[in-house]
Amino acid sequence: MEVMDAEIFQTFYQDNLGLIYRYVYSNVGNRQEAEDLTSQIFLKVVRSLDLKRDPRSMRTWLFQVARTTIADYWRLYYRGTTGSLDDLLEAGWAGPVDEGAALVNNSAAELVQDILQALPERDREVLTSRFLLNLSVRETAVRMGLTEVNTKVLQYRALRRAAQLECLTAKAIYP
Repeated sequence: MEVMDAEIFQTFYQDNLGLIYRYVYSNVGNRQEAEDLTSQIFLKVVRSLDLKRDPRSMRTWLFQVARTTIADYWRLYYRGTTGSLDDLLEAGWAGPVDEGAALVNNSAAELVQDILQALPERDREVLTSRFLLNLSVRETAVRMGLTEVNTKVLQYRALRRAAQLECLTAKAIYP
């Protein structure tokens, strides 16, 4: 970066640092994370910054980089440590329980099995595909012969039904 470019970037950085930090903080709610993400954003920006662009389009682009960085942060945050179906089977999971099994069980694995078994087939299939097989929305849609939008709606509804079943189970266990 030339001296003139460095000065222009320094001005751009100073003009937008507070704005981007506040935007990031409003999306993550944690000061340290907001500071780290703001640093990451400006590191990404400095690598591919075109200082000859219009300042307004540069700010728009900066916010797009910020939105993408925040989305990546939340994606990693919520990904957690989900295992594959093979990992579950190796750990002793026997698959969905028989239809006659009671909904009330003591272990979390049994509770998940019972809830899956109590759901309609399509709900069970979408949740198994998405969360046990770790398939993407697109892969699940192809597997089920649906559009991605329909798959998302089906997943939302299946999760809502599963949560309702889980609440009923909790009331049965802890009256």
